[in-house]
Amino acid sequence: MTDPSRLRKRPLEAEAATSGRDAGEIDIAGHATIAYSSEDPAHPVEHMLDGRSGPGATRWMSARPDTTEHIVIEFDRPRSISRILYEVETMQQRTQEVRVEVSEDGGQSYRQILVQEYNFSPRGATYQREEQRFNLPQVTHLRLTIVPNKSGSGTVTLTRLRLFA
Repeated sequence: MTDPSRLRKRPLEAEAATSGRDAGEIDIAGHATIAYSSEDPAHPVEHMLDGRSGPGATRWMSARPDTTEHIVIEFDRPRSISRILYEVETMQQRTQEVRVEVSEDGGQSYRQILVQEYNFSPRGATYQREEQRFNLPQVTHLRLTIVPNKSGSGTVTLTRLRLFA
């Protein structure tokens, strides 16, 4: 007969609840290096991964106004990506473009998978949440290129970035 006091057990949902991540979400901080072209010291790149989202949340912000910026997620090992979610918020009237590209060869070459423009207006849209589904096997690098001022002036911001296997 089995001694019940020696039984090792754990609830299955405990792991997901304590991680703060949805099922399938890639732990970017734990499995990749983030390279970036600039950051405002008051709004570092870590803010994109701090779990806060929605209008008024912390955000990464470029240190250089009116400059195209880049963020590259360099994975420790190739990853499959099925979904990308990111959020953008600004109070300046402008058109911001986000391009997403992936590399499957260690960053030697990139393939564009998404181009999205957002029109922001102080009396209209100031926050945008984008979620796209893909079938991307063996991604070694994911690059975001953000053009802050296709019309008007601005500084690049990203409130949140999430990737899913």
